[in-house]
Amino acid sequence: MAAIAQLKDSLTSWNLDPTHSDVQFSVRHLGLLSVKGHFEKLTGTAKTENGKLTYFEANIDATSITTQNTDRDNHLKSADFLDTEKYPEINFKSTQVTEVAPNHYKAAGDLTIAGQTHPVVLDIEATDPIQDPWGLTRIGAQAHIEISRKQWGLTWNQVLEAGGFAVGDEVKIHIEVEATVAA
Repeated sequence: MAAIAQLKDSLTSWNLDPTHSDVQFSVRHLGLLSVKGHFEKLTGTAKTENGKLTYFEANIDATSITTQNTDRDNHLKSADFLDTEKYPEINFKSTQVTEVAPNHYKAAGDLTIAGQTHPVVLDIEATDPIQDPWGLTRIGAQAHIEISRKQWGLTWNQVLEAGGFAVGDEVKIHIEVEATVAA
């Protein structure tokens, strides 16, 4: 417990634990319900200073997208959407992190999807550090954001005979991560 107490008085670097981290998304389909999916591969880092989050970076392997439907996954990987052959990663790097309540942050930063970068603000809730049963010090965090896919050039769609579009514009993204103190 002394090690955890020291974290509240120091600058600490963290590595995301890819086996305990996930990026999920949902998008409206045919104006009816949301199609959900996630990315299976995620890496990243975070920094805390005096126990407060000061930096967050995530690197998502865009080729690891899965929606439980191979045809849809292949279409999402194609040039119609993510163009993963040309742009195999999705990245977020914070430029400013502001604590808005205890363990609740707004992380302004740059989100790069399919080669286009735009500023966004993630809403992040973090946990206090704990000592896990294997002796590692861990923190956890959840982040949420909603984006317009069109802003990143992801404009493919089909007009429906009855009106509307096959794919909604709003993408809801939910990130859950665990991180351990960097060695």
